[in-house]
This record gives sequence, structure tokens and C-alpha cells, in this order.
Amino acid sequence: MSDSYLPYHGDDGYRVTSYDLDLEYVPHTGRLAGRATVYGTARSALPVVALDLGPFRVTKVLVDGARPGRWAHRGEKLLITPERPVPPGGRFSVEVRYQGVPQPVRTREWGELGWEQLDEGSLVAAQPHGAPSWFPCNDRPDDKAAYRIALTAPTPYTVVANGRLTARTVGASTTRWVYEQPVPMATYLATVQIGPYELVSVPGTELLAGLRGGAGAGAGLGGEVPQNAAVPRALLTRFAHDFARQPRMMTLFADLFGPYPFDSYGVVVVGEELDVPVEAQGLAVFGANHVDGARGSERLIAHELAHQWFGNSLTVADWRHIWLNEGFAKYAEWLWSEASGGPSAAEHAARSRARLALLPQDVRIADPGLRRLFDDRVYERGALTLHALRTVIGEAAFRALLREWTTAHRHGLVTTEGFTALAARHTAEPLEGLFRAWLYEKRLPDPPGPGLAADTGSVPAPGVEFRDLPGLRNV
Repeated sequence: MSDSYLPYHGDDGYRVTSYDLDLEYVPHTGRLAGRATVYGTARSALPVVALDLGPFRVTKVLVDGARPGRWAHRGEKLLITPERPVPPGGRFSVEVRYQGVPQPVRTREWGELGWEQLDEGSLVAAQPHGAPSWFPCNDRPDDKAAYRIALTAPTPYTVVANGRLTARTVGASTTRWVYEQPVPMATYLATVQIGPYELVSVPGTELLAGLRGGAGAGAGLGGEVPQNAAVPRALLTRFAHDFARQPRMMTLFADLFGPYPFDSYGVVVVGEELDVPVEAQGLAVFGANHVDGARGSERLIAHELAHQWFGNSLTVADWRHIWLNEGFAKYAEWLWSEASGGPSAAEHAARSRARLALLPQDVRIADPGLRRLFDDRVYERGALTLHALRTVIGEAAFRALLREWTTAHRHGLVTTEGFTALAARHTAEPLEGLFRAWLYEKRLPDPPGPGLAADTGSVPAPGVEFRDLPGLRNV
């Protein structure tokens, strides 16, 4: 079944099990050369394997190591016809050699998506369908796969990608970086970030052994999650201050949402301004404007960290369920504020509702439509839905619901219907009217019970003292 918002992206005839990407990049020309091997399993008889790929020059295609019957690259589709159709349940591999200057996917709704050339290096911001700008893929959120990403770039540049750094080989003028992400990942969350960065640890965390000596690592000492960063040298001091409370966020969110779902968490700060931070699996990318030395973007740090649970581990089965990503991440901002001594979630909810009441009430957040996929009202009203639910079912049931939601669907796919059904099992209170009003009707509903301004209790960060931590250790 096609995605309801992007029906021309991806192919439901097969599922990818893994991607093996081997890339070479020349920053000053922007040229990318790649060998991508896609391993998949046919869901039904598969006479043609369709991959999404931007306007590169494709030089070679192999199916199971042999030349296919034919192939054609038209528009942003690479159509490959094997000598014989792949039978239902049959496994296959497709190798694609390609080269060119990556071109972002241009959209009317959100501008350019995918691979973006910077003054020094590049970044990838692919949500929701920018992945074909840099590698051939089955570009749909419900087809999650493992990844191996190898990229060779000039030695002065640092390369950061998803997963664990398993090798770093320095040559005469270039360095080859190899990352492995065995946990299933959607194509829009795959990324490489390239720039003249310093590799550092976030204050109060252990640095990945991989960034010291080439071997990956799991959780940090004492059960802490390794948290690393790639930052321009000029921004290190501001970064050390602005991200010093991120480990406490990790502690809070692990308590509320369950164990952090990946081996490590990385942050990249680019030397240029970005409109908004960028999420990727196990990573978040911020602009220089988000590091001001005054923690002016701390809510965004919380937001992107929360996406590791909501969006990356739990991935929407269809883009119409986007509020399950953005509403949860927005509510995590309020929970962090509440736990760290700022305004409570109830205060944030009251202010948010007052703002929304002044805006057009023409969005149904359970199905906002493609044009409004990233509308601020989806974020805000999604968070308000969660706060209304918390108000009705109570603190203990709400926490239990969040933990079961993230545990039951860890590294899987989620839908609105799945969440509302699970919520109903955590309370004797009838929830049909609440969810209908907040998720499926356009008019902004009234707050439940005594109102969203009522205090639902604070959420303390367990075992965390809010005081300054040591500065960065440079690598």
C-alpha cells in the first residue's frame, strides 16, 4: 500500500533488509561518486525493482551480481528489470554505481530537501522524502532497514553518519570513515554530515571509543549513553555551555519514555545558520544560530533528543500520523521545562491553547494533509492532546502508557489508531470523545476537567542535580 501523502515514492512490492553505501565526496566541487548495494525481499512476484534516485549519472547496475535484463533511469525513478522476476519471498540484491553533484529535492511546501552543499562541506536534511538526493532507496517511512555507510573525504574534514564508527582509515590526502547502523532505520533518517569539525564529548558523558581509536562502543559508564558532538572550533565554548544540560534531559527522558533506543547520541553543529534543527537516527544537527551561549535554543535540544524515541525508534507507518512524531517531541519540551525549574507543562499548555485560539482552526491533526505536514499547529495541538490525556487519566497511568508505547513498538512502526487503542487500555475513563475532539475535529476543543491550566504535578529528573558540569574534553 502506498503512503497516503507521497504515493509516488517507494515501492510496496518489496522490503529492504539493508543498504551498503560506499561514497566518495569532493567538497569544493560538490561531486559525489557512489556504489550502493540494496538487499531486499520480494513481498509478491517482482518483475521490476523500482528505486528512488535523483538526477545522477548511473554508470552500472547489477542484480544479484549479474547484469539485469534492462534498466532505465527516468525522472527520479531507477527501474530495473531482472532477467527473471523475483518470486514472492525471494531475496535479491541490486548494486548501483552512480556519480554527479547531488541536487536537493525541490518542493512547493518545504523548499529544498536532502543533500545540501555548505560553504565548507555538506549536510543532509531529508525529511520527509529527500533521501533520493544522495542514494538509491525505497523511499517510504515504513520500510526500515540496517545501514553501512562508508564515505571518503579530504582528511581535514570530519564525517559523521548514523550508527557506530567502526573504521577510520587515513590515507595520503583523504580519510575513509565507516559507520554501521544495525538498528532498522527509515530512509529519511539516514544522513552524512561533512565539515571541518572538532570531535568532542558532551559535558558529563563518556566519549565513544570509536572516535578515539576506531572501534565502536555501547552504553557509557554507569549505564550512561555516550553523547558526542562535531562542532566548529569557533563555537566550542558556546556549545559547552548550551548543551551542558543535555545529559540531564537524557536521564529524564529515559525515565519517562524507557531506555534510550540506540547505542549513542550525536550532535552536529554546522558553521552556518539553519532555519530549524534536523533530526536523524542517533543524531541531531543544529545551526550556528542555535548555539548562542545563553541556552536560547534549549527547548530545541530537548525536542530533537525526544525524536530519538518518537520518530526514530517509533516511526510513523504513514506520513498522515506525523503528530505522533512532532506532538510527542513538542510535549517533551514542556516536560523538560517542568522538570528543570521552568514553567510547568500545564502553563505551557495554557499558553499554547491561547495562541492556537487566535489562529485559523482548519487543521485535523490526525490527517493534516501534505501541505500542512509540518504546520506549527500540528506540533502544538499534538502536545495539547497529550496534556489533555494526561489530565484525564492521571500521572501514573500516563507514565505507564508512555513506557508501554515505546517498549511495544521499539524500532517498529506506529499509527494514531494504535496509540488511541493502547491509551484506552490504561484507564477506565472513556477516551473516544477526547481523541475525536483533539485529533479528528478541526475546531479547538475546550480543556478537559478543570482546564489545562490546572497543575498536573511536576516531573522531576530522577537523581539529577541541576548544577554546572565540567566543560568539554577535546579529542
